[in-house]
Amino acid sequence: MFEYFKEYFDFRGLVLCAALVAAGLISLYSATYDAGAAAIYQRQTYWVAAGFVAMMVAALFPFRTLQRLAIPTYVLSLLLLVAVLVFGKTISGSRSWFGFGAYGIQPSELVKVATVLALAAFLARSDVSLVRLRHLLVALGIVLIPVALILAQPDLGTALVFFAMLLPVLFWAGAPHFIVCALLAPVIVGAGALFGTTVFLVSIGVVGVMLYATHENKFALASIFGLMVAVGLSVQAVYARLPVYQQKRIATFINPESDPLGAGYNVIQAKVAIGSGGWAGKGYLQGTQTQLNFIPEQWTDFIFCVPGEEFGFIGASLILVLFGLFLFHGIGIASASKNPFSSIAAVGFVGIVATHLLINVGMSLGILPVIGLPLPFLSYGGSALLANMTMVGLLMNFYANRKEH
Repeated sequence: MFEYFKEYFDFRGLVLCAALVAAGLISLYSATYDAGAAAIYQRQTYWVAAGFVAMMVAALFPFRTLQRLAIPTYVLSLLLLVAVLVFGKTISGSRSWFGFGAYGIQPSELVKVATVLALAAFLARSDVSLVRLRHLLVALGIVLIPVALILAQPDLGTALVFFAMLLPVLFWAGAPHFIVCALLAPVIVGAGALFGTTVFLVSIGVVGVMLYATHENKFALASIFGLMVAVGLSVQAVYARLPVYQQKRIATFINPESDPLGAGYNVIQAKVAIGSGGWAGKGYLQGTQTQLNFIPEQWTDFIFCVPGEEFGFIGASLILVLFGLFLFHGIGIASASKNPFSSIAAVGFVGIVATHLLINVGMSLGILPVIGLPLPFLSYGGSALLANMTMVGLLMNFYANRKEH
């Protein structure tokens, strides 16, 4: 019996998940300790219990049935996104929640899981080749349909996660390097255009080198490059049409001091909190920025400030090491899986967690704009926690069935 569990049960994934969830509960307790938000911590413990149930159900779910249900589950998730636009609850200007008393469900978090499974199910088909334009467009459509519905809420941060997940999945599934670079190029050029003419020209040069190194024919190269220039030149026009709060977030990302008491306040206080932690931190429940509530709702997007301030560089590094081990473990499962469906899906789940990690920590450090993405397993939020722990359960499922073809 022990040899069976050793061979087929993913103890490493379970331990890493439990460690990150425990770190989240410790941080969340501190973040809400003196903020009059004890109910938030209590609700999160309930979500943790539900998350472990969801994780084990996903881990033990029949593998072949999971693959067959991928597309129907995806269709159902799209219907939930449509329903939330009609019947959903508006919070912070976004109609993205179903409210049930003190609790709420955000369908877009669960749609991430369904979209990865549907995309993996399509790309795993033996007759699909991403060299063919028709198959590539179908793969893009599987991701862009939920993105369009999420942007209608509007929720830009979550929509970006889908795009960020798409690139490594297409690469892993065998898409030509030129296609991957062509999809990444607008992000590079658009971001560069926000920082002025010099950075824009440098980004154009970088994109040009990338496309030239991977191009398949001169016409495709010229077309994509011309499109990238057009994207860069249109950034300012798009920026002018954004809601005011999003314009402020971008402006304070470029220069947080431009609005220190408004849009830049959270970023400045987060950097102070993490920087003041030093090497070993101020001690648990002793962080001045967190305990004196200088960071509004620090239990959500800026939860990374808690271990950074109270446990210092050592504590923050430990959190990042745990995430690094988790991500490498997920890539290991993808590499070991002989079934294309589980291999591609594992990369998709790793991409989602990695995107959340990079953006959330980048927000706290002030090196990325604040777009409202939680830190997986640590930030308060039942929907995100359920989705993340379901992904862990599915990775455990893939590990157990890694030798299945």
